[in-house]
Amino acid sequence: MNKKGQKTREHIKKCAAVLFAEKGFKQVTMKDICEAAQLSRGGLYCHYESTRQIFQEMIDDMMSRQDQEFDLRIGQNQSAVTILDDILEGYRKEMLDSRSSLSTAIYEYFSLPEIAGQKNALYQQYLISANTWKKLIQYGIDRKEFHEVDIEAVFHLIVFSYQGVRMYSKLMPVDEGIPSGIVRQIKKILVKG
Repeated sequence: MNKKGQKTREHIKKCAAVLFAEKGFKQVTMKDICEAAQLSRGGLYCHYESTRQIFQEMIDDMMSRQDQEFDLRIGQNQSAVTILDDILEGYRKEMLDSRSSLSTAIYEYFSLPEIAGQKNALYQQYLISANTWKKLIQYGIDRKEFHEVDIEAVFHLIVFSYQGVRMYSKLMPVDEGIPSGIVRQIKKILVKG
């Protein structure tokens, strides 16, 4: 795909993300995306066949970006604490921003019968995230920056508290104290001294 086509795809996904965060997955149509991206139907269908294809690519992109960021920073021999601080700060900001949360859309998408039946697609995404986080936590332990911890349990604490707050933030106000407290406790569990 040429540069212009890739740029158009990125624009479509950016516009679609706003709609999915606002309406959830099931309520967004290709027509909605055409309007938001200011494309004709033909222009949109030239790049994507369905909202499912757009959303799946968005999920794949998010997972790939996170994994690449962790790998790059570990490969650069950066401090595990610095990497953790940066990632958790991003999570803290996302937990406060209910308008851009894709949690409802993710739940709706992965609960579709045709998606749920695909070798448990959500679980596959979970495993990718788990491997990425486990790599970072083990890196921090190996560098003696993190305490020896039950890596899987800490990953569960991180992912389920993050996703839980993101989901609840769609239903009720979430003040700064909730994500800040979660981040503080995760650091307390992991970071030495």
